Amino acid sequence: MTPQRVTLITLGTDDLARSRAFYAALGWEPAIEEEAVTFYRMGGMALGLFGRAALAEDQGRPGATLGTGAMTLAQNFPDRASVDAAFDRALAAGATLLKRPEPVFWGGYSGYYADPDGHVWELAHNPFWPLDENGALTEAP
Repeated sequence: MTPQRVTLITLGTDDLARSRAFYAALGWEPAIEEEAVTFYRMGGMALGLFGRAALAEDQGRPGATLGTGAMTLAQNFPDRASVDAAFDRALAAGATLLKRPEPVFWGGYSGYYADPDGHVWELAHNPFWPLDENGALTEAP
C-alpha cells in the first residue's frame, strides 16, 4: 500500500446542522449521518464533518482552538461554465465569496469560497488535468 494517499479529511464545524445543510444544498449526500458526525463518500476517500470542540478532544487536545483557512480543498471541473455553476450554487447555499472564478497564471480558471465554518474551497478548470465521468483525475499531475 502506498504511503502517498489520503483516506479521510475531517472538517471541524461550529454548527454541525448548519454545515450539513450547506453541503446538502451543494448536492452532497451523506453516507453516514450520526448525531455527532457526518461522512460523505468521495470516490475512494471520505469527507467528515465533526464538531470543532469534539475534533480537538478526539485529537488529544481538549480545549485547543482549531483554525481554518491554512489549507485549501479543491474540486476540478471539465470546463469554465461548470466552475461558474458550482461556484454560484455554493454562494446561494451560504458560502462566503473569497475570489470569483477567473483566468489564472497557470493557464486554468479558478475561484475560492469559504464554507460556513471558514474552510476554503477552490473550484477550478485545469485543462492540463483530464477528468473521468465522475470528476476524478485520469492522469496524476
